[in-house]
Amino acid sequence: GQTNLKSPQDIQVYVVNTNFTLRWNYTGNHTNVTFSAEYRWFEDFVTNETEWKELPGCQSVASMECDFSSAITKYYDTHHVRIRAERREEVSPWSSIFEMIPYLIAEIGPPGIRLQSTNGVIKIKVSPPEANQVRKMWIDDLSFKYDLVIWENSSNAEFRSRSIFPTDIIDDLAPDTTYCLKVQATLPLDFKEGLFSPIRCVKTTHKVNDLFCATNVSVLALNMKFHLHWNNQYKQHVSYNVQYLIGYLKKLHDDYSVKWLSVPGCENITDTECNFSPIIATTSGFYYLRVQAMSEYNKSCLSNEIKVDPLITNEIGPPGVKVDISDVLLHIQISPPGGSENEVMRDRYDLSYRILYWKNSSNNEEEIKVKELKQTIGVVSDLAPSTMYCVKVQAFSEVYNKSSHYSREECIKTPGDKILPLIILATFVTALIAVCLVAMPLVFAVYQAYSKIKYVFFPSCQPPLNIEGFGQQVFSTPYLITTEERIENFSVIEPIVIEVNQIDFKDHKHSNQSSRDSGNYSNDDDTSGSKVSEETLEKEIV
Repeated sequence: GQTNLKSPQDIQVYVVNTNFTLRWNYTGNHTNVTFSAEYRWFEDFVTNETEWKELPGCQSVASMECDFSSAITKYYDTHHVRIRAERREEVSPWSSIFEMIPYLIAEIGPPGIRLQSTNGVIKIKVSPPEANQVRKMWIDDLSFKYDLVIWENSSNAEFRSRSIFPTDIIDDLAPDTTYCLKVQATLPLDFKEGLFSPIRCVKTTHKVNDLFCATNVSVLALNMKFHLHWNNQYKQHVSYNVQYLIGYLKKLHDDYSVKWLSVPGCENITDTECNFSPIIATTSGFYYLRVQAMSEYNKSCLSNEIKVDPLITNEIGPPGVKVDISDVLLHIQISPPGGSENEVMRDRYDLSYRILYWKNSSNNEEEIKVKELKQTIGVVSDLAPSTMYCVKVQAFSEVYNKSSHYSREECIKTPGDKILPLIILATFVTALIAVCLVAMPLVFAVYQAYSKIKYVFFPSCQPPLNIEGFGQQVFSTPYLITTEERIENFSVIEPIVIEVNQIDFKDHKHSNQSSRDSGNYSNDDDTSGSKVSEETLEKEIV
């Protein structure tokens, strides 16, 4: 059971696309030595031992490598490979096992390229690494991205790199110059970089410059309003047709030259600008625009293409700001850029707001304070009373690293201190109470004097007629009614008057009674008349 053959070492498997190569080293005597390999695989993560099988393409091989591409068809399963040395009936021990999952160790092969030099540019068409192959390691060709390296074919060449589409145009080249280039396919999601294509060289031509062609094509975009601008050097009549292409069409390997569409409202125009906002149907993709110029002789010229990625190309405008004061709180109301109805600006950019506020005074060294928030309503406290504050706001997006210009300044003055108004109010109330306390007795005294004077000189009623002449007294005051006057109505005499008259009446009655007792009056008519007068007066009083 002993053998002089050593086992192969440094087992490696190299995979490019679906091409598998096994390589190893051997340190023993090579005379008449061959090598044979075996393999096994575990399907669907099953780890049970499976039977070893001969590896096709790697049996009795005299060299240090073999191709076993035809043996591997399960690119996502685990495979084991081992190899041994053989000399006639003598065999070495098996080497260590090499374990692999083909997809994980595979490299991306070089893509195919075709070049065409025309009108000062180079047109390039790239084929995916496994084009026209039945068995593929990379199932989705659309997942590939292509990186180009180009340089002038000279001794002091400067290498330039850029990403390209499967069908693309390389411009900004010097005329009559030989350029060399190579292309690499990558899978960014899998962090895989492929092999470069063979180097190809081509010489550029002169570019035909037509004066009526649109030049300096640029995009101005603010708050999701997009405008295309260009220059016109032609002095004669020229019309323009603005065209656009949906970006994902360039990712395809098909010919997209017939899929350009005209921008509505920008067909056969003479202006050098176009509002293409209506074609921006989604912000998740990108677009290409170009200007087709038509001369008066029906000659056509296409401008350079310009890429528009809506959320990246667009600029954020300044927000709107309103300020208000309540007590010593400054309320700030922010209107999002583009208006509250612009959901793209509000949601896609995930806007935040930076508030600057400061005291508007003659002191230029006043500190400017900063406050950041996500909401459109902000409150600033700790303000000084009777002070003018100014505010301006900036909108920014951390996700897209974009910020707007600051809004216009809005200034407002805080209310004054409340202590002084309270002191003034308390003083006024105290003075008012004091005035009332002094004035009320005076007013009462004046009112009483006025009432007495009015009663004496301007009474509201007159005494009855038959009061006049009682006790042979003549009432000659102008305030008593004469006997000739006819009394139709009378009023109740006020209590103080009634008391006085009652006293007078009693005195008068007493004097009459005394006269009768003394015998001064004996005339019955007089006596009867007095009695009638007395009865009448008593009735009136009652």
